[in-house]
Amino acid sequence: MRLFVAIELPTDLRRLLEEHSDTLSSMIHTRIIRWVRPEGIHLTLKFLGDVSDGKLEAVKAAVRTVGPHFSPFEYSVGNLGCFPNARRPRVIWVGVQEPSGRLKALQAEIEQAYQTLGFEKERRSFHPHLTLGRVRRGVSHAEHQAVADAIINVAPISLGDYRVEEICLYRSELKPTGAVYTKLLVVRLEKPS
Repeated sequence: MRLFVAIELPTDLRRLLEEHSDTLSSMIHTRIIRWVRPEGIHLTLKFLGDVSDGKLEAVKAAVRTVGPHFSPFEYSVGNLGCFPNARRPRVIWVGVQEPSGRLKALQAEIEQAYQTLGFEKERRSFHPHLTLGRVRRGVSHAEHQAVADAIINVAPISLGDYRVEEICLYRSELKPTGAVYTKLLVVRLEKPS
């Protein structure tokens, strides 16, 4: 089964993200982008990939060790961007900012917990973001430019401040209609402030 650890988003934030996806969608030919359904948007902290059923309990135990080391914290959501760059956008995202460093520390501790179980360390540095859509393969230079122009025309945005109180372990099932996510475990951030 495919697993990942993420922060679940509040309903009001999902609604705002959907509004911004709709705005972008009206500016970009729909054939170009595969939009993420609002219920499928989350803040990924660690993608584990395919995990055998026999390893599931160890995976759950590893994420449980993280909760007691962190207290709840606030983060801000805003500004549109794309990976890898505006000339060849592949992923359209909204940024997540948390200036105290607690979000990056949380992600690093999760990364370390899974390295001890033999999971490979993520090679790319952690750039917290919420994926709105993915540019389809085979898109022309002009279509890439249309995506970049739409992002520039909509940005900057500010979607508010939110609170992280828990992290979740999810199972991802790939279906023809898109990925379906099932929450397997919720771990509270329990360290007293």
